[in-house]
Order: sequence, then C-alpha cells, then structure tokens
Amino acid sequence: MNEIQAALECRDVSVSFSEPGLLVNVLQGINLHIQSGQSLSIVGASGSGKSTLLHTLAGLMMPTGGEVFLTGHPLKGLSATRLGELRNLHLGFVYQFHHLLPEFSALENVAMPLLIRGASVLSAKEQACAMLERVGLTHRIRHKPSELSGGERQRAAVARALVTKPDCILADEPTGNLDQKTAGEIQSLLLELVDGEQLALVVATHDLQFARCLSRQYELRDGQLTELDPI
Repeated sequence: MNEIQAALECRDVSVSFSEPGLLVNVLQGINLHIQSGQSLSIVGASGSGKSTLLHTLAGLMMPTGGEVFLTGHPLKGLSATRLGELRNLHLGFVYQFHHLLPEFSALENVAMPLLIRGASVLSAKEQACAMLERVGLTHRIRHKPSELSGGERQRAAVARALVTKPDCILADEPTGNLDQKTAGEIQSLLLELVDGEQLALVVATHDLQFARCLSRQYELRDGQLTELDPI
C-alpha cells in the first residue's frame, strides 16, 4: 500500500453482467492506484472493457466486487447525490465524443460544472474564460458546438474537465474521433495541462504512440489488467 494517498484507487474490482443463460465477466480483480502528477494509459482491443473500467473508476457504474476510492473516499454505498458531489469536486472526465450541450456556447458548457457546484455566474464565467484561454479557444468562446471543429469541440471538453481543478482526469479514447494532426494536438494539450496542474491522468486509448507518452502503461485483456514494461 502506498503511503501517499492516491488520487484514485481501485482494489480487487470486478464487473460482471448477466445475460440469459450466461454470466459475462468483464473485469476481474483489477487493482490500480495513481497519485497526483502521475499519468497512466490503458490499452486493449475493442470490447476489452476499457470504457467499463473508466466508468467504474468514475463511479458512473458500481463494481460487482471490490472497491473504488476517490482521494481516499470509498464510493461504495454512496447516494447518487453524494457521488455527484465527489465527482464534481475531484474528477474530470473527457469522452471520445465531446458530450457538450448543443444549445450552449463553449463558455457556458465549460462554466456548467462550476455552476453546478454553486459558484456565481460571474465567477464561473471568469474561470471558464481562463480555462478556454489555456486550451487556445479564446476566440471561440461564444460559439456553440455545432459551430466548432472536431478539435475545437474536444478542446472545449478538456477545458470543461479541468475547470473545477480536479485531482484526477479520466479520458476515454479522447482522440479516437479526430484526425492524426488534431489528435496529436489534443494529446499534447492533455499532457501539458496535467503536468502543469499536477493532476493524475488515466487515459484509455487504442493509440499506442499516445499510450507510450504516459508514465505507466497497462493492457486490459480477458478482464485482467497487466502493467507493461516501459518502451
């Protein structure tokens, strides 16, 4: 057990789904911990359970067995309200598809987590503006998602994940829907921001080149997580 409290940790986590006449074991005995300033990647074939693992780490789904801890807080048994509060305080999530709200501008989308937390409109917008500047979108803050390019939408999604200054960022195939050049820009942006803010970063990706840029690499296969030797 590491003496320094992990930003995110899971102990012996398993996830199973029941289908008619069949029990599907998606995750089996997963153990993982990551501290502030560390980064790790999870690679694996499509359908290997990478998204299931990230959603379980985020408390968006509960494991069948084992426990997940977010900055030392056990997620097991918490109400949906308390889980939402912990995620808002400590966790940012970046999806493959940006999940921005189409009716709101980039500024409003990025400010949303702060407003949910209870910040004033003025304070939320000031912080959102500052984060959008960090990701290079100052000139696009009034534009809605439909008016942004794919790369700009993902930059806005990264800004939204980081605006609350979380302890950990989970990114599920954050560059999987982008062309090679734009994907490289988003990869660099994530690594730069996480290093600058000393956050923990967990990335599920099929991009081996991106995976190797992170300090630790894991492979998810047959429901089990194995740490890979650095390349």
